[in-house]
Amino acid sequence: MSLRVGLGPLVACSALLAIVPIAGAQTKVAVVNLQQAVFDSAEIKKADVEMQAKYKARDADLEQTKSQLAAAQKKLAAGQDTLTDLQEADLQSQIAKLQREIQRKQEDLSADVERDRNEVLGKSTDKMAAIIRKIAEQRGFDMVVDAQTILYFKDAMDITKDATAAYDVAYPVAAPAPAIPAGK
Repeated sequence: MSLRVGLGPLVACSALLAIVPIAGAQTKVAVVNLQQAVFDSAEIKKADVEMQAKYKARDADLEQTKSQLAAAQKKLAAGQDTLTDLQEADLQSQIAKLQREIQRKQEDLSADVERDRNEVLGKSTDKMAAIIRKIAEQRGFDMVVDAQTILYFKDAMDITKDATAAYDVAYPVAAPAPAIPAGK
């Protein structure tokens, strides 16, 4: 467990306790699940579909290489008694090469997906934070806290769906262009 995650609830409680004596009377607090608000937005859902399409060919290529490896391993296992030493050595070399290729492809694909994902989520999270600030100002909230660090709150305090709806209005997603059938 990281120190930052472990201190989250303590910081949230400290912040709440710090403002209670100052306000004395009515401190308006709202709760938002920032991660859920971002992931439920139309923009993120569209980005997810686009990323799946972007990496589909590379994923299929990786699966094909895995199939080649499985076939080579099966051939080696089936031919233990019939393969010459040279054929067996060639198959073992091919298997080792395919294993390295799979590892490289997996690492490259994971790094590219992670980079794209972090870029999209970073931008969307920043935009969502601005939307949440705007909602807080409009509704007169003194504080908005992330629901992930709170053990209990009343449903009426949750503005997650409102934040997602406001985000979708502020950053509308264009509908994808219809696919043109092949041969037309």
